[in-house]
Amino acid sequence: MIWLALTILAPLGAGLTALALRRAPEAIALIGAALGLAGAIALFAGVAGGTDITASLPFLPDLPIRLVASPLTATLALVVATVAAMVLTYAAGYMAQNPERPRFFGTMLMFVAAMQLLVLSGDWITLLAAWEMIGFASYLLIGFWHGRNGVPGAAMRAFLYTRTADLGLYLAAFLLIGIAGTSEISATLATTGTPALIAGLLLLFAAMGKSAQVPMQDWLMRAMAGPTPVSALLHSATLVAAGAILLIRTAPMLPGGALLAIGIVGGATAVIAGLMALAATDLKRLLAASTASQYGLMLIAVGAGVPIAALLHLIAHAAIKSALFLGAGVFQHDRESTDLDTLAGAGRTRPGIFAGFAVAALALAGLPPLAAFYSKDAILAAALDSPSAAWLLPLALAGSVLTGAYMGRALKVLWSGTPEKPHDPVPLMAVGMGVLVALAATLGLVFKPLEAMLGAHLAEPGWIVPAMGLAVGLAGLALGWLLAPARLLGPLLAPARDGFPIAGGLDALVVRPALALARLCDRLDSWIIRRVVLGGIVTGAQALARRIERAEDSLLALLNAVGRLNLSLGLASLRFDRDTIDRAIFGLVDRTIALGTRARRLQSGLIHREMALTVAGIALVTGVLLAAPFYF
Repeated sequence: MIWLALTILAPLGAGLTALALRRAPEAIALIGAALGLAGAIALFAGVAGGTDITASLPFLPDLPIRLVASPLTATLALVVATVAAMVLTYAAGYMAQNPERPRFFGTMLMFVAAMQLLVLSGDWITLLAAWEMIGFASYLLIGFWHGRNGVPGAAMRAFLYTRTADLGLYLAAFLLIGIAGTSEISATLATTGTPALIAGLLLLFAAMGKSAQVPMQDWLMRAMAGPTPVSALLHSATLVAAGAILLIRTAPMLPGGALLAIGIVGGATAVIAGLMALAATDLKRLLAASTASQYGLMLIAVGAGVPIAALLHLIAHAAIKSALFLGAGVFQHDRESTDLDTLAGAGRTRPGIFAGFAVAALALAGLPPLAAFYSKDAILAAALDSPSAAWLLPLALAGSVLTGAYMGRALKVLWSGTPEKPHDPVPLMAVGMGVLVALAATLGLVFKPLEAMLGAHLAEPGWIVPAMGLAVGLAGLALGWLLAPARLLGPLLAPARDGFPIAGGLDALVVRPALALARLCDRLDSWIIRRVVLGGIVTGAQALARRIERAEDSLLALLNAVGRLNLSLGLASLRFDRDTIDRAIFGLVDRTIALGTRARRLQSGLIHREMALTVAGIALVTGVLLAAPFYF
């Protein structure tokens, strides 16, 4: 469990840390890649004995998240981790002067984590999530230099092509889950009959998009707008490999009809993309077309019913193609271009880098004892023994001849020309490339033990298959070195450089309709916002305003009524104060004054009158006192 977590979470955590801290992104990236590689090595060692390592996390009801490290998935995880570690080591030197290094390394590491999640996923839900993550991360990486002309368009084209094909994976996954009643991949591979045929064809459609198979090969050549380390990673063991990995993992379920379709598509791609590589005028575009062609050869092996041969070539190709791209990046670093005319003689400038590039090129051409010699022999043997050998073997041989031809042409261009003074030394770039070149030369030695670990033994091909493989490889190298593309291709040169467009190509059939549909949806969305959303908001606001206005009117009426009541009470209080209280007070005052006036008359100042009044008063008091006993 801990090794599964480390393989996925180490690059993810390092990527998030690089984006958050924005300091020392190279060191953080290399630490994350090293920890991820350690986890992948431990996983591989853990399953070497044949026991799977699994983990399950609760998610949806009856649909948990499953991670499975089987001999197959652990091998794939080790390939991804190894290539990623070497490419990131190279990138530490390649991107040394770029101010956007944190964004670059953070996105690269998150892409690696998503790819590890994809190869280790044990259920369709997790696989779909990882598939989406690598698609989004690849869009960001291809468009890394988004300020340059043509880069946003290349990133958008890659996104649209692969998203169109992703529909096949979704439909296949939902079909298999519905039939099997579980999202566990291993359980759904027991599907048979018509559902298996439909699911197989849908999975092929998805693989055609991700692995740039005919007729969806064009986007891969345009994806060269990204930095060279991005191209090396995407074209070797990650993004483009996802389609082939999908078919290799589901091969036990695929019926004969689906296998034939897979083989034909792969064979057509091996030839058509090989012609495009031979006609290319740019080294990175040549290698990109070569990638599509090599994955076409892998699909031939799957279509022939020998997915182990496709797996071996995928492993060899991962080391070879990443080494070739990293070598191309060094030459680009010196000449500031990947145009083949500009790169003439670049190999003489850096003979050590050219030697590594040449080893990888000869390995891809299938020369012994280099890695792809063994894997290509396995593919040719599978095609020869297939029930569809009449179709698959000629296509595989033609694809192999073309491989030697475009590699021979690349080697001649890089060596033939005037050397120039190289730029600064590139030690980190050389280290990353050197390890991958060593793997490209020696991986063939581990294929037999790997077959035994996977429990899939290839039949011994005898002498005819190695002889055919060596013959077509040498013939292709000689043709590419001796003859110019114009002589080799003749009238096919122009359409090959244009990508063999049919009815305007996939731009006319996919990109433009998709963009037109997107513009239509945008207009519809804008109309809905204006008429429905904003219209509803305005209508609601108007209704609310009317309600508020009515409430204000009611409040004003209430306030007016209260005001009138207060005024009436004030007027009544005024009248009561004036007519009652004031009248009583003033009446009392008037009476008191009148009484005082009358009392003043009693004091005339005449002594005899006052003496008489005094006698009368005394008599009155005496009378009262004498009469009181009779009444009380």
